[in-house]
Parts: sequence; structure tokens; C-alpha cells
Amino acid sequence: MSRPPLGAHTSTSGGIFNAISEGKEIAADVVQIFSKNQRQWVGKEYSEDDLEKFCQTIDETGVKPVMIHTSYLINLCSPKADIESKSMDALIDELRRAHTLKIPYVVQHPGSHLDTGEMAGIKKIAENIKLCFDKAGVRDVKLLLETTAGQGTNLGYKFEHLRDIIDQSGVEDKLGVCLDTCHVFGAGYDIRTKKDWQSTLNEFDIIIGIPKLKGFHFNDSLNGVGTRKDRHARIGKGEIGTTAFRHIMQDGRFKEIPMILEIPGGTEAYAEDLKVLRKLPK
Repeated sequence: MSRPPLGAHTSTSGGIFNAISEGKEIAADVVQIFSKNQRQWVGKEYSEDDLEKFCQTIDETGVKPVMIHTSYLINLCSPKADIESKSMDALIDELRRAHTLKIPYVVQHPGSHLDTGEMAGIKKIAENIKLCFDKAGVRDVKLLLETTAGQGTNLGYKFEHLRDIIDQSGVEDKLGVCLDTCHVFGAGYDIRTKKDWQSTLNEFDIIIGIPKLKGFHFNDSLNGVGTRKDRHARIGKGEIGTTAFRHIMQDGRFKEIPMILEIPGGTEAYAEDLKVLRKLPK
């Protein structure tokens, strides 16, 4: 059985094309990128030269960019009108950048309700996602809602949150899920053994549906199950262990689903942990 596409979140420092070059350096099949500075609301336009180099580097390396991770500033259910408006503009821009770069998925943390309540937050996120797609005018990009650990008032730590956002959005066909292993573990979904993983996956299937699972973030966790903490660790160096990742990669339903590292340690750690994953028994 062939491996699913493995990769990492690589750096666009010095130009978006450099993320593809770093992917080649670490022997990645696929990469996730920031489409602009993740700490700023507005990013500069791509130059024709940047876009040409980006496409050329993909052709030369064979590394495929499959996900854009949105800015961490975005909060689609912020009770502050100015932040909500900036968040929507930023997401619209991310969707359009994905279209320009021919990247199929944009990954977005659902949002933080900031004590306005989970139901109200979910409703606002769903409504704003619909508005963002309407304004972005793109048809070839899906938004993947990322599972979260549930720190603070962050939504997305229950599968029901993601289901309700999707169901209430009115653009269900444009939405999917990116499952972060560290985050679901922190949220209380145990995945350490094959039995644990199957139980969690069955729950996901009942609540959301396996066809909505379009990507994975592969991260071990510094903290234990159910701690509601989001602290990533190297593969096999945290509380989850390597067994969980082996079971996920062995599942034939995910043989074409991208699996992206977001671990500490940079390029060297990415290269080493991709080797670890590829050496796990098939």
C-alpha cells in the first residue's frame, strides 16, 4: 500500500516559491503555506515574477502546495465589529489567493466567541463564511475548518461545533474539515491505540461524515488527553506517540488525503520526522 501524501508547513520568507523549495529540501510530497504575513491583516499583491517562479518551482520539484493556513488574527465571530469586518476581508483575500495560486484548500480556525456563547458564535461563523464565499467569487477552493484543543473560548473542540457551522452555512459543498491530531487529543478525543482511533473516527463519521475530512495536521502533543491545551510536539516525542500516526496512514480511506507536519524545530525537524513517518510499518 502506498503512503498518503506527507508534508509540512514550509516558509514563504523571501517569496512564496521558497516554500516549495523547502518542501523539496525536506523530501515532502505536499506543503502548507501562509499566503501572506500571518501577523498582518493585509498582504501585498503577488508580482508576476513571484507567480512565475512559484509555478516553475512546482514543476521542477514535483512538490504540491495543497493548503493555505489563514492568518491567526482572523476571528469570524468576534463581538467587536471592526475585528469581525477585518476578519471577513482577510478570509475573502485568502480564498482569492488560493484561487490565484491554484491551491485547493484554505484552513481556518473556526473562531473564538469571547464569552458571547457557543451557539451565538457558531451561528455568526456560519453566516460570515457564506458572505465571504459570496464576495470572494471563487468556485475551486474549499474552506477546511480546523479542529481545536478548546483553549479559552475557542470553538471547534467538539465535532458538533464543526457540524453545526457546516450545516448552518448554506455553502456545505464548499466546506470540509482539517483534523489536527494534537488538537483533538487535547480536546479529549483519544487516538493513541487502534481501538481509540477507530472510536474517535466513528464518532467523527456519525457527527460530521468521513467524506468531509479533507486534510490532517500531524502533530504530537506535549500535554495529555483532555487537557484542552494546544502545544505541539515532535512525532513520537509527546503524549500521543507514533502508533496513532501509523494507524491513520494505514487507513485506506485516507490514502490521498494530505498529512501536514506543524511541529517545532524547523526544516531539520521536518526532514527527520517525515523520515520517521515513512519508516513506520505499512
